[in-house]
Amino acid sequence: MIDENALLRARAVKMLIFDVDGVLTDGSLFYGDDGQEYKAFSSRDGHGIKMLGDAGVESVILSGRISKVVLYRARNLGISRIVQGAEDKQAAYESLLAETCLKPEQTAYMGDDLADLPVLRRCGLACTVADAPEAVKARAHYIARAGAGRGAAREVCELIMRAQDSWTTQLARYDR
Repeated sequence: MIDENALLRARAVKMLIFDVDGVLTDGSLFYGDDGQEYKAFSSRDGHGIKMLGDAGVESVILSGRISKVVLYRARNLGISRIVQGAEDKQAAYESLLAETCLKPEQTAYMGDDLADLPVLRRCGLACTVADAPEAVKARAHYIARAGAGRGAAREVCELIMRAQDSWTTQLARYDR
């Protein structure tokens, strides 16, 4: 059963902002002998992000790290706003608000760790993964049942689409 407060908050969302490591991935960092970085992303999470975009909600990447593979994945998903290397996620979030002319209550953020707390506390819909630390879970409006990089982002996308009555339209594209 989804919390009514989370559904109410999800109705107003126009932009969903994702952290990467520990949200869109399981948080593991893989490096080759040449220093090349590798990450594993969920195809289901990616499809959820694409459906959410088709439903009119913009997805954004906000990461403290810098990674070329994140740029590639974002482009593949149609995400054009990408903020990497954000040592101060709160400042980066405020810049996104100014750039988009959105109010905090029109944004959702999905983070998984302590560095995400300032944005989680300010946005309209604060979301996290099942395996987040308790300090993060305690400040979230919605905690996904799935773990990081294992469908949690898809859950949040579906939550927003259901709250905004666009899920049925998205599902109908496949359920014929």
